[in-house]
Amino acid sequence: MKPAKSYILNIKPYVPGKPIGEVKRELKLTSVIKLASNENPYPVSPKVRAAIVKAASQVTRYPDGGCFILRSALAKFLKVQENQLIFGNGSDEVIVLAVKAFVGEGDEVIIAKPSFLIYEIASRIAGAKIHDVPLKNFCYDLPAMKAKLSKRTKLVFIGNPDNPSGKFINTKEAEDFMKAVSPDTLVFFDEAYFEYVNAKDYPDTLKLMKKYPNLMVTRTFSKMYGLAGLRIGYGIASPEIIDILNRLREPFNVNSLAQAAAVAALADQPYYRRLAKDIEAQRRYLYSSLKDLGFKYEDSFTNFILIQVANASQVAAGLLKKGVIIRDMTGWGLPDYIRVSIGTASENKKFIKSLEEL
Repeated sequence: MKPAKSYILNIKPYVPGKPIGEVKRELKLTSVIKLASNENPYPVSPKVRAAIVKAASQVTRYPDGGCFILRSALAKFLKVQENQLIFGNGSDEVIVLAVKAFVGEGDEVIIAKPSFLIYEIASRIAGAKIHDVPLKNFCYDLPAMKAKLSKRTKLVFIGNPDNPSGKFINTKEAEDFMKAVSPDTLVFFDEAYFEYVNAKDYPDTLKLMKKYPNLMVTRTFSKMYGLAGLRIGYGIASPEIIDILNRLREPFNVNSLAQAAAVAALADQPYYRRLAKDIEAQRRYLYSSLKDLGFKYEDSFTNFILIQVANASQVAAGLLKKGVIIRDMTGWGLPDYIRVSIGTASENKKFIKSLEEL
């Protein structure tokens, strides 16, 4: 058999957070909480649950490959054209489609370091030359990223807010950056956590897109809406870009249950606004508790917090034995940091108590 392309062998596979069931089996624990994957810890809304049950009766049929009902509902919700939307098996799939469409072997991609690992993995699969620009005080160093721009730059990834830092770039920074980028370079704003941001200077990228057609945005139903297990995200861009991506998209890539759940979630905004307030209150609780314990952390605009510890691997292993799954950031080049998702009140109290015991 012909060996794989050499640059593919250098890719480190993405390692997700451990599932609760696996930790229970391995450590013979009866009670385990997971604060590792930035999931919404609360139940989906009753309307979403009812929509999933109703859609389950139709799983013998293929799903609507064009997501007609969801497309119509989301276009109205976002005030965009229906042909500006593409749906994916999580926003990850849309990220991968964009790289496949616009990046070839030897082309250049600019990402921050550390950032969401899929940006780098997808770009390496395409054989791209990657310019990874270190964060500056855990924020995007946009001047340094501008300095890396060239005629060969095909794609720039901006997580906003970013994972794992939890920071965001503001309206002025976003527009100043777009002014510096060639119209031939796609600037990709990954806004998986934008629903959690409560800041007046957070950029309206959909408005910015009207001025800069080389701007694309992805969002997801996995985080705020709690549909991580159904895998559904979406991209927003010019009709021309969406048309190109749809030529690469797998048919029936979004299942029927996910489509029905997403439509119902959009229609139940009051429920999710209440959840956002609860998560914000729990973020403040964690800030206060971490301060009391003497831990430094990065202010976050998301549903997770980056926390400085003496040795991330040891802390993560110690917490795991106590039935608390968190993210060891050593693999991101941050051996002195852990990332903790904001859980329910009881989960957060268990985390703080376990951390204090360690």
